[in-house]
Amino acid sequence: MKIAYMFGALRRGGTETLMLDLFRNGQKADFQFIGIHRKGGEYREDFYSSGQKLFLLYPHFPLDIFYILKLRKLLKNNKIDIVHAQLSIEVIYAKLATLGTKIKVLQTVHNFDFGMKGFSAKIFTKSLKSTVGNIFVSNFQKNYYIKKYGLSPENQYVVYNCISFDKIDNQKEIVPLLPENCELLLGSVGNFVYVRTQIVICRFLKLLADANYDFRFVFAGLRIDSQAHLYDECVEFCRQNGLLNTKVFFLGGRKDVPNVLCQLDAFIYSSAHDTFGIAVAEAMTAGVPVFVNDWGVMNELTADGEFGTVFKSDNPQDLFEKFTDFIKNRNIYKQKAENANKFVRENFSVEKIFENLNKIYKNIIN
Repeated sequence: MKIAYMFGALRRGGTETLMLDLFRNGQKADFQFIGIHRKGGEYREDFYSSGQKLFLLYPHFPLDIFYILKLRKLLKNNKIDIVHAQLSIEVIYAKLATLGTKIKVLQTVHNFDFGMKGFSAKIFTKSLKSTVGNIFVSNFQKNYYIKKYGLSPENQYVVYNCISFDKIDNQKEIVPLLPENCELLLGSVGNFVYVRTQIVICRFLKLLADANYDFRFVFAGLRIDSQAHLYDECVEFCRQNGLLNTKVFFLGGRKDVPNVLCQLDAFIYSSAHDTFGIAVAEAMTAGVPVFVNDWGVMNELTADGEFGTVFKSDNPQDLFEKFTDFIKNRNIYKQKAENANKFVRENFSVEKIFENLNKIYKNIIN
């Protein structure tokens, strides 16, 4: 059984981080696989040094017939049984390239359809109903799509994202994030995009500063040009309230996320519509107490607050009240974080995702 994973760019994002962890641990899979991508990115060298075969194919324009023919030849030459797309446009390309063959097309849906319109919405809807099945990364997400699009439940699957524990466990050399120490070092990881609401965290930090707590907060995440106002709003809020580079620091994109996490006293995350939350799970893996808002996926990830502290969405005051309890009862939250560590390692390992994928692939082929 041989799988072809199709994805777009090899940039530093949640989906690409997940795929990179799979490629680096490919020897643990009970099936063979290759990767096909359309663009480069910050992760290009990491992917190509993973030990798995990768191929760069890119269309010169939408529905480029020469690209589709090249893709078809590549799939046949590599004796691919299943194309596993990571983007809806890849589903369309793969369906066209596999016409008249026995190659199956499957996709993982990494996002919600909020805000989709026009051509993108049509492609996305078409992709959901063109595959032999769709994989979702949480039950909350799967149930949303089944209900909205009337998908057949038996062809919809859940495979939670995996966490590369080695990255966390092998973090030995600690490089200080800031030049000075403080009582509390807090942080969050994630690019400034619509899926997150970091401005809620900024408003919480003002409340924390107004209450005279000794803390420093680091945001590790890129400013994305197409959504730059999200980053700029946070920076300007912190500047206006005297927090910028005194209490709050914007570190930009980081390749050393494990180094960031292992220094934090608490991890704080505010989601608009995450489908899973890899950064949150990584913080749990590092044994850091996590604070997340009550978005359905976050409730699922923390088992309704058993393995993290859940605050009301878009409510910095509620987060502040929950956090002050953490300050008073650090030992209780430390124990919760230790339990969270065990929970993540039991449910979100690379071995687990390969095991679940293998079952789905066999079911599709048979």
